[in-house]
Formats: sequence, structure tokens, C-alpha cells
Amino acid sequence: MRKLSSLSVLLALLAVSGARAAEEQPVPSRVVAAGLFKNGLAAIRREVKLPGPGTFLIEDAPDPVHGTWWVESDANVEARTAVREVTLPLRLGDNPDLQRALAGRKVTVHFRDGQIPAATGTVEAMPPPQANEVWSRTYETATDYGSSGWRPWYGSGSGSGSSPGVGPASAPARFLVLRSESGWTYVDMGMVAYLRSEGAADPVRHRRPVLLLSLPAGARAATVTLTYLTKGLAWAPSYKVDISDPRTLALTQGAVVRNEFGDLEETRVELITGFPNVPFAHVGSPFAMRTGWAAFFQQLNQRFAAGRAAAGHVASQQAVTSNEPGDAGWDLSATPAGEGVDLHYQPIGARSLKEGEAISLNVASARAPYERIVEWRVPDTRDEWGRPVDRNSDPYGRLHDPERFEADPWDALRFRNPLGFPMTTAPATVVARGRFNGQSMVRYTSAGEEATVRVNKALSVRTRAVEVEGEAARDLVPWGGRTFRRVTVNGELTVNNHRNEKATLLLRRQFTGELVSADGDPKKILREEGVYSVNTRRELIWELPLKPGEERILRYQYRVLVHH
Repeated sequence: MRKLSSLSVLLALLAVSGARAAEEQPVPSRVVAAGLFKNGLAAIRREVKLPGPGTFLIEDAPDPVHGTWWVESDANVEARTAVREVTLPLRLGDNPDLQRALAGRKVTVHFRDGQIPAATGTVEAMPPPQANEVWSRTYETATDYGSSGWRPWYGSGSGSGSSPGVGPASAPARFLVLRSESGWTYVDMGMVAYLRSEGAADPVRHRRPVLLLSLPAGARAATVTLTYLTKGLAWAPSYKVDISDPRTLALTQGAVVRNEFGDLEETRVELITGFPNVPFAHVGSPFAMRTGWAAFFQQLNQRFAAGRAAAGHVASQQAVTSNEPGDAGWDLSATPAGEGVDLHYQPIGARSLKEGEAISLNVASARAPYERIVEWRVPDTRDEWGRPVDRNSDPYGRLHDPERFEADPWDALRFRNPLGFPMTTAPATVVARGRFNGQSMVRYTSAGEEATVRVNKALSVRTRAVEVEGEAARDLVPWGGRTFRRVTVNGELTVNNHRNEKATLLLRRQFTGELVSADGDPKKILREEGVYSVNTRRELIWELPLKPGEERILRYQYRVLVHH
């Protein structure tokens, strides 16, 4: 009776599955457009043509970012996600569930231990697990603020809100169940050396998420547009600056596009320059099968940490993928361009790209006059309380932010962006007459705006920066419940041009306090980071011509309140 009951349940499941499969007609979908950010996100536009009333199945279900999934059509379309068995070719590297892939086939199993005889039998067909038995309903607040909370929908098994056996990478069962005339055999897969199956190989069937689109009775044929943000498709920019001509440089923008999203066929691709504001980039949409409510709420609770990561480096933008402008101040001579938000879409045409492939191409090129300069930045070596910062008092800062304290002169190129659209933050390689000169980073630069690209250190331009606190009486000043000493600081900047050619020096000196005097009438800038501190934070900028062998000494003086 128990065997008959199990057989009846299995036949009922197969009958329901067959009836459901007959109702759901597979249809293809095509990605017609993709806008690529640099942070691993892509804005996808996909089209599906539905022939008439009914329910239609799309095997590659989307995996959208929360809040970005939209279905658009002139018809009244209903969209839903579900788990279905689909037939996929077996690929190298796949780890299929052999219980399902070989169901009904006769196999011979050979074991690693040569003393165990081979086992032969027919692989038993097992009913799929019931997904509603594994959803986690424990919605605790996340405490791991260092994690983005973004996990792939496959391979989690249970506890995270995903259904086991859903994706092609889901873990196979530990035992392979064989049926023979002598009874049942449970084979521990960890002891198997190899397995031989009789007959021609059949396509492997997997349980995986699918998208179902339904048109009501009486509806006409319709085109459905699916738009959403997702991960796996992005671009990495780079620039080549050719200075073979002593007066005019040739600027080329290159791009590497890598596809880890899915096959693209004649898809209109655009490269996006700008700062993508996607605070929910780390949160998967609950419409996707891989995102259960437990995982969804956990990702929402991690919004502070992961949202900060998304803003800075994407859901993790690195320094070369963010688009912060440079620190040279405002350049109001930049060419006005574009309307609306500060996002530039650069089309690169219709592209066909298989999943896992990457392409490299030149996006644009232009020429511009340029100037060679020597850039010397002398950093501020005091904190907001006026206290000197050195290797002993702030070893962490010097170790993790060495550029902040660097005070070496650099050869640099100064030019205006000639491309007609913004330059994005990216590495820039400088070459001359086919030879490598150096690599630096160029920051987001509007069309016509001035850019400065460092080449390498100017070793033949010698520099020295010295500051000495004055010996005069130091007044005690109460401020905000604290006591400060008012100190006068005398600074001296020395530069010597050891080259046999003229050099243009762009010198920046940052300091904390109130300026008293400075040689050479420098440009004076109030730095934003000192707005709310007891001391203002300032910067002096000189631009000086240096003759071959010439030495220049610039003196300045300022007053600063030092926490007592």
C-alpha cells in the first residue's frame, strides 16, 4: 500500500507538471539595449514578443536590483517568477545533480576502494523538493555591517531564503539511489571513483527560476519591455596620452567591456560616465526567486554599510571607478554641455558578446595643446586642532593614506579635455614616440575643463619645505571649553631647477591657520574641510617660471591655535 501511495503521488506530480508545461509556451527574449556603469551595474532593456493570449515562459529569469524592475506593454501583462525544470546542455565544469540528470537510466558505479565491488542499477526518479518547506521566516536584524549582503541566488540551499535545487550550481544530494532486482542501493557520492551510464547521453534537466508572462483571453499579440538594473555587465575605461608632438597631445579613450551577465546579440551598448546613485544596489528584488524575505530584509538592514560601499566602490567602486572631480578648484571656462543629470551615455554601437567574453575598443580620440609643468604639492602636516602630524603621532594615516603626506615634485601635463564629452575617472598612460613615460590617474573632467596628469617624479628639480614655530610669547586662548596656544609659524619653500631647460612650477602649500604674509602674491584658497574646526584650513598656489639652474625661495607666515 505504501508503494502504491508513493507511485500515485509521483504520477500525480508528473501529470500536473505535464499539464503545466503544456500551458506555458517557451518564448525567446532579447536584450535590445544595455547601459553600462563602471561599478558592475548595468541598465538592461529586454524585449519579449508574445503571440497572443496565454502564459509564456522565459528561461533566463532576470535578477534585478530592488526597485528597478518594470514591465511595460500596451497590453495588460502579468509577470511572475516560478521554478521549473528546463533542459540545458551539459558543460565542462558543471556539477549536475546525478539523481535527476540520470533518472531512469541504468548505470554502473565504480568505487575508490578497490575492495568494494561495482554497483549496477537504475537511477531512481525522485520528486522535486517542495520549495515552501525551506523558506526562512527568521527576520533578524543584520549585524554584519562589513558585508554587502549580496549573494548569488544559487547554491545557498536553505536558511537564506533560497530553494534547494533551484539553480544549476545547487549542491547535489550526498547519496545516489539505485534500484535493481535485488533491492535498493544507496551510493555515497564521496566514495565514487567514476560512473558509467548506458545509452546515448541525454540533455541535463535543471530546476531553475523562470519568468512567466501572461496575457488575458482576447488579448492581441503584444511586445513586452522589461527594464531593470542588474549585475555582471560593466566597463573599465583607460586613456592614452601621446606627447610625441612637443606642443599638441593626442588623447585616446579606450574601454574594456566584460560580460558576466548573459549572451548579447546585436545589443545597443552605451558606456555611462557619471556617479551612479543606487543606494539599493546591494539589495536584490524580492521578485527574483533567489531573494527570500529573510535575505531581502537582511540586505535592507545592511543599507548603511553596503550603501556606503555602493556610493564609494559599488556596491564597491574603487578609486578608479568613482567619478569625483579633481581638487584643482572650479574651472568656469569649461564648455557647457548636456542637460539634466550629470550622466553621459557614450554609444559604442550594436554588439554581440557571449557570456564570459570581453572586448577592448577605442571609444574616442582628439588632439589638444598642452603644457609641461612641474607640480609640487606640500601637504598640510597639522590636524584640525593645530597639532603637528608625524609618523609617530599618526602612523595609521601615513600608512593607509600615503598620498596625503607625499611632498615630492612631479612632472605633469596640463591640457583641456578635447573629447567633447566628460572624461571619466580612469588610469592614463603617457607615451612619447612609442615609448612608455608613465601612468597616472585622471579624474572626472568636463568637456573643455582643465586636466592635470602626472607623468613621473621630477628628480632633477630639487625641493625643500621647512616650518619653524616662532619663539615669541604664546597666548592661551579658551575656545569651546578647551584651551589653545596661539602659535606663529614661519615657513620656507626652496626649489632648484637642475635641468638645462626652463620649467614651469605649480606649487601648492596647504596649512592650518590664518595667513599673515606670503612672498610672490600666491592664489589663496579656503579649504572646505576646515569650515567647522577651530582653525581654518587654507592653500596657497604659486605658478613660477624657473630658468635652467635657478633657485627660488618663498617665505610665508601664519598663526594657528594648537590644542594645549
